[in-house]
Amino acid sequence: MKIAIIGSGISGMTCAHLLAPQHDVVLLEKEGQLGGHTATKQITIGQRVYPVDTGFIVFNDRTYPLFTKLLTRIGMTRQPTEMSFSVVNDRLNLQYNGHSLNSLFAQRRNLIRPWFYRFINEIIRFNKLAKQACELGTELSVGNFLDQQKFSILFSQNYLLPMAAAIWSTSLNDIRQFSMRFFAHFFNHHGLLDITNRPQWYVIPGGSCEYIKPLLKECQQHIRLNSEVVSIERNQDGVTLRCADHWLWQGDEVIFACHSNQALAILGDNATAQEKELLQALRYQSNQVFLHQDDAQLPSIKKVRASWNYRLTGADQSNERPASVSYYMNRLQGFHSELPFVVTLNPSETIDPSRILGQYQYDHPLFDSQTSDYQSKRHLINGQNHSWYCGAYWYNGFHEDGVRSANDVVKSLTGTGL
Repeated sequence: MKIAIIGSGISGMTCAHLLAPQHDVVLLEKEGQLGGHTATKQITIGQRVYPVDTGFIVFNDRTYPLFTKLLTRIGMTRQPTEMSFSVVNDRLNLQYNGHSLNSLFAQRRNLIRPWFYRFINEIIRFNKLAKQACELGTELSVGNFLDQQKFSILFSQNYLLPMAAAIWSTSLNDIRQFSMRFFAHFFNHHGLLDITNRPQWYVIPGGSCEYIKPLLKECQQHIRLNSEVVSIERNQDGVTLRCADHWLWQGDEVIFACHSNQALAILGDNATAQEKELLQALRYQSNQVFLHQDDAQLPSIKKVRASWNYRLTGADQSNERPASVSYYMNRLQGFHSELPFVVTLNPSETIDPSRILGQYQYDHPLFDSQTSDYQSKRHLINGQNHSWYCGAYWYNGFHEDGVRSANDVVKSLTGTGL
């Protein structure tokens, strides 16, 4: 078959890797580089180069089975890392890191705060109830669940919602709209409802970009960068694509491995009613990302500093502002440097301009209580009109989900996959 793949994120690259050996494949990427959220920035400090990941960073040995299988196929190694989480609430003068007892009470005044012990008890109570919520027969939002079970604002605002907002790169209020059943399944599957039994997390040595070249080894001659697809024509004989530079492609099948809104824009007036319904419902939101060396974005108490660090300010009390989380890359990627490397998503406080190394924008899937209903209807548009859809937005929004959705498409097209 002659197949075009639109988008070179993990979904598009997985499709290309699996299809290129047996089919005539072209991979189209509108940007000047491959990878999508696999975005490693090479930062030179003195005589040393630091490969800092600013998009996709970590994966684990439990909930990323297809991605790890893909890495094994191409001979990639992995490096263990620590996944810890801290919260700083400036209004409450609260800092804690849940990784250990020492880091939990690294802000020593927490030892004499009665409400902090109640806060810990609520975490334990939530973990127990959330496991039961996995079996919910009716669709309930996270916000409604928290209200029904009478969890305090202290707990929701300073533990659960920030942690989830950091995971999905969205606002606290958006997390309240998530399906509780989906939310509970995800937390339980990732070991987030247990004190122990957590998965081992890993990074890719040299940065996540290291897997791109071996993954696309079989199709290096069939990649077009700076090739934005602007229109599509579909009929019973196949597909015609037109790029912004007027390059034309004609073939049998097209795989939309881009974001839902991007696919809809390409389809334009040619989108079917079902394509419009599903792709409009599965939304994305933009996040501003800064790579910098300003450690003021990290907790002031060094023992509180974690791999992921969420900061709450007075503005966060509305729950509407985007997630403000700083990834401490020295800890995550094992950099031995006296200077910090920090990746901050939507900073709540101004970063020292002299310490900014780069600024980027990444779009992430946005979920609500109706998302799973729309995701379950992918079969209504997949394979119709010679068109196929994959991307992390069809599942939980992570790298594994990009691979999983791509594998779905390849198996449907060819009968084989990972």
